[in-house]
Amino acid sequence: MNTLVTDDERAQLLANGRARTALPDLDFRPVVRLFTPDAHAIWLLAALDPDDGDTAYGLCDAGIGMPALGTVRLSALASIVGPRNRPVTRDIYFQAARTLSEYTRLAQRDGAILD
Repeated sequence: MNTLVTDDERAQLLANGRARTALPDLDFRPVVRLFTPDAHAIWLLAALDPDDGDTAYGLCDAGIGMPALGTVRLSALASIVGPRNRPVTRDIYFQAARTLSEYTRLAQRDGAILD
C-alpha cells in the first residue's frame, strides 16, 4: 500500500476513477494534494485508475510554470525526492475548495498551483 494516500483517500480516488471510466467528463474536486517540501512540485489528484490502482489523474505542476491535467503513477511519486533529498509528501490539511477544472484554469492563468 502506498503511503502517499490514506485508505479513505484511496477509496475515494478509486470511486472517482470508476465514475470517470463511465463518464469521462465528470469534474471532481481533488481528493489529495501531494507536494515536494523542498521544491515547487504539486499534484492535485482526483481519481485513481481502478484497473491498476496506481495511475492517478489530476492537475500536475512540476514547478516549471506549466501546470496541466494528466496522469501520474503513485509508485513513481513515491520514488521522487527534491534537491534536499526530501520525498513527496501528502498535505494533511488539504481540503479542496473547487473542482479540478477550476484549479486547472487558475493554475494555467497563474503558471502554478497557488493553493
